Amino acid sequence: MLEKILVLLCLPSALAQQLCTPGASDGYKVRLSIITALGDQAYVWNENEMFLFRATLAFAMRTHFNGQTYNVSNIVVCDETPRVSFWFVVTSPLDTSQLVSREDVEEAVRKSRNRINSAFLLTDKTLEFIGIAPTLAAPVYPDPPPWLIVFGVIMGAVGAGIIILLVTSVLQKKRKKNEKSEDEDDEEDTRVKTVENGTASDGVYNMSFSDDERFTKM
Repeated sequence: MLEKILVLLCLPSALAQQLCTPGASDGYKVRLSIITALGDQAYVWNENEMFLFRATLAFAMRTHFNGQTYNVSNIVVCDETPRVSFWFVVTSPLDTSQLVSREDVEEAVRKSRNRINSAFLLTDKTLEFIGIAPTLAAPVYPDPPPWLIVFGVIMGAVGAGIIILLVTSVLQKKRKKNEKSEDEDDEEDTRVKTVENGTASDGVYNMSFSDDERFTKM
C-alpha cells in the first residue's frame, strides 16, 4: 500500500519531467554567464541556485496570472550543463500534465525580467532567455567631449557675429541712401523757392528797361 502511494506521488513529477526536452515547443533555453558578469566575485551554480531560479520563475508566473498559484514544482528543468545552461517548461497549476503556452511564459518573463536579473546579480546579456528579446532599456547617450562643447560655442559666436555684421551693413546702406535722398530733396526745394521769390543771384539784367539816358539814346 505504501509503495502505491509513493508511486502515485512521484507519477506527476515523472510525467512533467518527460514534458521537458531540449527543443520543446513550449520550452525555453537559459544560458548564464556568471564569471563574465562578476569576475572574481562569481558564485558557484548549484542546486540552491537552481531552486532560486525556479522560485523566481514561479513568482513571475504568479505575477502574470494574478490569482493562479504557481509553485516551484510547476517549473520543470532539464538538460542542465556544467557551463550553466538548461531548458525549462512551465506546467499548469490546474493540470501538471499540461504545459503553459510559450507566449504566456514569454510575457511573464518579460514583465519580471528585472526582478529575475536582480536575483542573480546579472543582466539581460549575462542571463539569456534564448528566444525572448531583451527588455528595452532607456538608451544611454555618452556625454559630449569638452572640446566639442567649446567648438560649438565658438562657432555659434562666430555665426552670430556674421549675422550682426550683415544686418548692420544693410541698415547703414539703407540709412545713407535715405539721407542722400533727403539732401537732394532739400536742395531741389531750395532752388525752386529761390526762383519763385526772384532772388536768384545769377539773373540776367535787361538793358531795355533801364532809365539811364546812356542806354536810351539812339
